[in-house]
Amino acid sequence: MNAQPLAGLPADRILKTLRTYRQGPLLTVELNLPEEGNAVSDVMLDDLLTVLGDQDPAVRVLVLAAAGEEFCLGGDRREFPRHFEDDPTGGGIRVSGAKALRVCEALTTNPAVTIARVQGRAVGAGVGLALACDLRVGVDTATFRLPELALGVPPTWGGLLPRLISEVGVARVRELILTARVFDAQEALGLSVLHKVVPPDALDAAVMAWAKPVLRRPASAVRVTKALLNSLAAPTRLADVSVFDPELLTAVLTEQRHAR
Repeated sequence: MNAQPLAGLPADRILKTLRTYRQGPLLTVELNLPEEGNAVSDVMLDDLLTVLGDQDPAVRVLVLAAAGEEFCLGGDRREFPRHFEDDPTGGGIRVSGAKALRVCEALTTNPAVTIARVQGRAVGAGVGLALACDLRVGVDTATFRLPELALGVPPTWGGLLPRLISEVGVARVRELILTARVFDAQEALGLSVLHKVVPPDALDAAVMAWAKPVLRRPASAVRVTKALLNSLAAPTRLADVSVFDPELLTAVLTEQRHAR
């Protein structure tokens, strides 16, 4: 695939953490910090908001992919101390958390069908990004983990918890969150964290096997059907308190900082 600039992207807005590839109505957005395990930083959130906010209406399918061996090793925790240095009240944490919510919501409500292409490890925020997509395919060697409690923070990134409960079910989510254990691709398939598991050399073919029929369908029918599916799933998220995620994370981290 050849990289092309996105239509509508401001000339002075250079994507620092992403690469984008456009093939007609198919857009691939690739997390591109492989040396850092594609950890989600504030800059990456800004880049994702730029791409999703300026998305060409002609895009029918959006693939969320990642460069290197890992899909995403979670949020960049190195930014927490810097945020507190800039604002001891945790204002930076709140802003970052709000961006994460906007990114995940932009994926979920995207008019295009979104496909997560997962390889390597998906940890914390990486699981959240994948879950925000409509369809999720992973290689058979992929692994997943929700380590927030082990790291001393609640699972409050991008509306991760209500999405997990909606897709997986509260009983299984409780066990995954409280134990913070690693689970493999086959278990992820059984939990509906993934919809399909394939060998590494079949990953791109699996993505295209989903994309091609979507691209053949009338755009308006796909758009309305996706909106209907999201609306019908909404009752399982009536108690969604994701709006409080940034405040909850800030409160916990501030308390921990003061206790040192």
